[in-house]
This record gives sequence, structure tokens and C-alpha cells, in this order.
Amino acid sequence: MSVVVTESLLTCPSCGHRQVMCMPQDACLYFHECAGCNAMLKPKPGDCCVFCSYGSVPCPPVQLHGKGCC
Repeated sequence: MSVVVTESLLTCPSCGHRQVMCMPQDACLYFHECAGCNAMLKPKPGDCCVFCSYGSVPCPPVQLHGKGCC
């Protein structure tokens, strides 16, 4: 059984603001508003969520099943 990391350090590509966030374990987060500059973060092409694009750890579904599972 794999250990799933549920916290990720999300870094805004616009202003560099960093925030530790708890990730949902059974879903992807498609949008997140940066607390630093109010930019709306969206996944990069090919990524399923903002954690996979801008986080220090990919989302739990990707950790468990690999990229493309969402």
C-alpha cells in the first residue's frame, strides 16, 4: 500500500507566492485563486490540476495511479 502525501506547496507562477495546501484525496483542483496577486491558476496543458502544475507534490490520484488517471 502506497503512502499518499496530502499536502503540497503551491507556488504561483505570476508572483511567486507560496502556500501549503491540503489536497482533496479523491478529486483534482482545476482552479485556484492566488492569495498573493489574485491570479487564477489553471493546470498547464497535459496536467490534470493545479497541484500537478504548480505544487511540490502531484495530486493524490496521480500519486496512486500515475499521470493521465484523472
